[in-house]
Amino acid sequence: MRDTRTDNVKRRARGTCREMLFSAGSALFVVATLTLQAQPPTQGGRGGRGGTITSPRNAYPDRPPGDPAAIERGKALYGVNCQFCHGADTRGGDGGPSLLRSSVVLDDQNGELMAPVIQNGRPDRGMPKFAFTRDQVADIAAFIHTFKAAGYDESRVKPPSIIVGDAKAGEAFFNAKCASCHSPTGDLRGLASKIADERLLQQTWLMPGSGGGRGGPPPVTVPPTTVTVALPSGEKVEGKLDRLDDFVVSLTTADGTHRSFRTPMNGGDAPKVEVHDPLQPHKDLLRVYTDADIHNVTAFLVTLK
Repeated sequence: MRDTRTDNVKRRARGTCREMLFSAGSALFVVATLTLQAQPPTQGGRGGRGGTITSPRNAYPDRPPGDPAAIERGKALYGVNCQFCHGADTRGGDGGPSLLRSSVVLDDQNGELMAPVIQNGRPDRGMPKFAFTRDQVADIAAFIHTFKAAGYDESRVKPPSIIVGDAKAGEAFFNAKCASCHSPTGDLRGLASKIADERLLQQTWLMPGSGGGRGGPPPVTVPPTTVTVALPSGEKVEGKLDRLDDFVVSLTTADGTHRSFRTPMNGGDAPKVEVHDPLQPHKDLLRVYTDADIHNVTAFLVTLK
């Protein structure tokens, strides 16, 4: 016959053990929870692996100082090719968005994420592709990464004057590259009086029609891009270009008529399309200017009072 008292003692012992285990487990759970809460989250967001608890991507990465030589090279490339769209401080210009809070820029380390965008362009957004080497992209990235997204940083500190070039050298460059279309005594007469802001003046001659800023219209009106469509029949249709892609070219004729045609990409009897961009010479020169050329030409143009 079983000893009832012994069974009761065993049951109480088992119950006591369960309570102790439950209490110990609860304590461990609380300790583990507090420990996790006390530990700073792993930075990197998308870069977290396995079961690591990660925070969202650091919006304002604290980067180590870059190579000064690479930054200077990148600054020169950026100033000639990117500044007129993305602004001198990367906060956005008249034709492009700010780069400070771009996810591509924030996640990029040495140009590896910027390279596909820069080298392939974004035609749907009006950004051309640039034939930069991977090292040149890394230099541009090094320069862009010197700007911080948070706070009132050095990128907002404007120099008292940007006129640091040689006016004589700028005049020589102007005569060699610009005089075939522009004249200091003709269309540019009194230019510096019309555009007193030196930065706006520089932005305007680099890419006319883009220098107005967010607060008003550009100081120079640029004629619209036009197009000539030569049909297989021999007829030519001319007008203001409305749209051009791999499939269709659309235009508006002088009498306001809207017309569309298949582009040569479609093959067959597609017409010949000739685009007349009044800013094409300026766009071509953007690949030619050095940083010194830009400063010199600006120094010359401010003398045209």
